[in-house]
Amino acid sequence: MDLLTYLDRVGGVARTGQLLSAGYSRTDVARLAAVVRQPRRGVFVLQGCKPEFLAAVLHNARVSCASAAGHYGLWLRQPPDRYHLACNHGHGSGFVRHRTVRFQGPAEIPVAAVEDVVLHALGCLAPPASTAIATSAMRLLGVPLELLKSELTADRSGRVREALRQLDLRAESIVEVDAQHLFTTNGIGYDAQVYLAGIGRVDFLLNGFLIVEVDGFAFHSSREALRRDLGRNNAATLNGFAQLRYMPEHIWFEPDRVLAEIRAVLAQGPRHTM
Repeated sequence: MDLLTYLDRVGGVARTGQLLSAGYSRTDVARLAAVVRQPRRGVFVLQGCKPEFLAAVLHNARVSCASAAGHYGLWLRQPPDRYHLACNHGHGSGFVRHRTVRFQGPAEIPVAAVEDVVLHALGCLAPPASTAIATSAMRLLGVPLELLKSELTADRSGRVREALRQLDLRAESIVEVDAQHLFTTNGIGYDAQVYLAGIGRVDFLLNGFLIVEVDGFAFHSSREALRRDLGRNNAATLNGFAQLRYMPEHIWFEPDRVLAEIRAVLAQGPRHTM
């Protein structure tokens, strides 16, 4: 493989040692130095390099926590203001440092293992950002909850252990994680992903009679989806359920309105079927 192609494949940045380990000769590396940028001796950078990768290589670290969420396809609504890097040294500044590295990361790119990404997020970020990353890692990538718990034996791990205990893995999207957080932090009990006979599965059921649905961005992507959803709404009403539906932006930007509407319906009590 051409050396420039290899460099692009590994995120656009690599050290001399990595290139030599990949089988390229010192002559190849010397030629590369003539055509790419070197922000530091022995560090080679392509134009368009992932900036978080460059920061990791320059600090002899690995990208982790919120900065690594996109690499693994984990749920994260807002990128961090500063890079989150995992390293076992105390050198460098200008980034969020995560010192404890428990798992072996990918061989060719400077990213922490997904297990460390989750543990760092739970110890660093406030919910629901932290719980969204953890929930998506477990649901999408199969990261075992028990494996994470087994790594948390130190006295300082109490906060992360508690965060793991509070995870609700029934959420199927980032907005459902955010809705869970909105409900629990405001004293609203719920059941999630409930199957109701004649209606189907609903996102949330509150007090046994209020259905709350959080519609994703692909909601009603076809006429058939719209027809199916209208049928579910009608079936819910005929069976005496109250319903509220929200888009992600309602949960994110109008939480007070969402809470007020939910509390108003709960205060009315259940409806009676005919």
